[in-house]
Order: sequence, then structure tokens, then C-alpha cells
Amino acid sequence: MNDRPSGGRTAWVALSLVYLLWGSIYLLNRLLITHVTPLLAGGFRFLSAGAALGLLVLAVSGPRGLRMTRPQLLTTMLSGLLLPAWGNGLVAVAQTQIPSGLAALLLAVVPLYIAVLRTIFGDRPSPATLIGVLVGLVGLGVLVLAGPGSGGTAGSASWGPWLVVLAGLGWASGTYATTRLPVPPNPFALATVQMVTGGLIMIGVGGAAGGRIDLGALPAATWWVWAAAALATLGGFSAYAIALRGLPVSTVATYAYVNPVIAVVLGVLLVEERFTLLQALGGLIVLVAVVLVVRAERRPAGAADEFTAEPVPDPPPAR
Repeated sequence: MNDRPSGGRTAWVALSLVYLLWGSIYLLNRLLITHVTPLLAGGFRFLSAGAALGLLVLAVSGPRGLRMTRPQLLTTMLSGLLLPAWGNGLVAVAQTQIPSGLAALLLAVVPLYIAVLRTIFGDRPSPATLIGVLVGLVGLGVLVLAGPGSGGTAGSASWGPWLVVLAGLGWASGTYATTRLPVPPNPFALATVQMVTGGLIMIGVGGAAGGRIDLGALPAATWWVWAAAALATLGGFSAYAIALRGLPVSTVATYAYVNPVIAVVLGVLLVEERFTLLQALGGLIVLVAVVLVVRAERRPAGAADEFTAEPVPDPPPAR
């Protein structure tokens, strides 16, 4: 294995922040969409985080930090559509009907989707990866058939879990596309355009669907939740970049199965989400599958410097 050598304390602190910040996003989304429509809540979160990151890039590197060719810009905007807008947007809508912890567990199948995409496009995964995909599909089936459990902020419709499954396809497609199409050399420029593009699309779609925000009617707590969610998006991404530069890729990739666990625990402790025994079993099967895939898919050190703008569980080879 050609993973990067282990880093020092800073890298481990950064990875711990990735676990905490990205794992908490699901709960923060749930709290935010209680008073703001899901697409508008996510859209303004991504737009503000992307704008803040862009300003940081300009302050550190100047305009050249955001420079990219037209093909690179098109790829980045496409990934902004597939990752933040499609992926995160559908998850936010689904959270009106399912618990935040269940959404996180379902979205943990993204590495399995990517393995399937690699197979379709001729990049044959190892037998161990395929076994992990099959195990994950079993777990996914159990989670979906088990139903939405305690429900989301507005109900417990049966389409909630299926919407997260569809969201995972968007995340996987966007991630895979960024490994096959031209991307800007600066990963922070990539993330900036991704988040701004995704945010604008979500705001546009949310507004067209009739969503409105009455700023005067929002509780003060909602503003704090929104600020926390935007900071978690920006801070988690920055910590991820630091962790990747100091720790082996396979070690950093453990966020793919640590984040869902944190999301479940936070949901149960802070908003009293409940999980059935069947859901717990399905979640455990999915996490085992992701562990199998991440351990089987370990990429060379030199190819791990591309990033996405959100806590989607991408395996090392898909970056």
C-alpha cells in the first residue's frame, strides 16, 4: 500500500474535527428545516460557505487561486449540481420524513455506488470490493424496507428513505465525474465553485417551488443553527484538507463509517430520534459493507488531493 505516512497531532486533531463536524451536519439540517424550507436552508448554507471559502482563497493566493480553464469550470459546475444540489438537496427534503441518523446511514452507501460506477465504465474493482457492495445492498434493502422509523420534521412518509437512495446516486456520480473530467489544480477553488453553484441551484429550485423565508418570523435559535451549519460545512472541509496532507488516505477515509454513527448518536441524544431493531441491523450491515469497501480500495498517495464540498462518504480511489 502506498498511503501517506502518518502525520502528527495536528492531522489527528483535523480528522477528529471531520468526524464531529461532518457527523453533526445531519442533525443541524434537521433543526434548520424545522423553520426554513429544506432547499432554501441548504442553498443559503452552501452559498455562504462557498463565498467565505472563495474569499479565503483570494486572500491567500490572489485571483490566480481561483483560476481555471473552461473545461475545468464546466466540470466543477457539473459536480456542484450533482453533489450539493442533487445530493444534499434531496437529503434535506428527505429529512422532513425520516430521522437524521437514518439519512446518514443510508447515505453511507455512496462508496458502494461508486464501486458499481467503476464496474460499469470498465474500471474493475477487486473481488473484495464487490463483496462489500453486495453486503451493502443487503443492508440498504433492510434499511429501506424497515421504513422511516420515528419520522422527520414534517411526517414519516415511505418515500423518505428512497429519496436518500436517489441522493446517494447524485453524490456518487458527481464524485466519479471529478475523477474522469478536468478539474482545477486548486482543490479549494473546486470546492468554492461547487458550493456556490449548488447553493444557487437549490435557492432557485426552492424559490420556484414556492419556498419563502420570513426573516422576521424566524426564531433566534434558527440563526444560530444556520451559522453552525455553515461553519461546519466550511470547517469540516478545511479540516479534511489538513487531515489528507498528514495521514494515510485509508485512515482519513474512515469518516465514511464514523460520520453515520455520530449522526445516529446525536439524533438519539438531542432530538430523541428512535430506531427499530430492524433499522439498527440494516445500519450495522451497511457500515460493515463500507468498512470492507474502504479497506479494499486504497489508492496511491499522489492521487488524493481532490476534494468535494460536503461530508459525502467517498472512498479513496474515487477522488
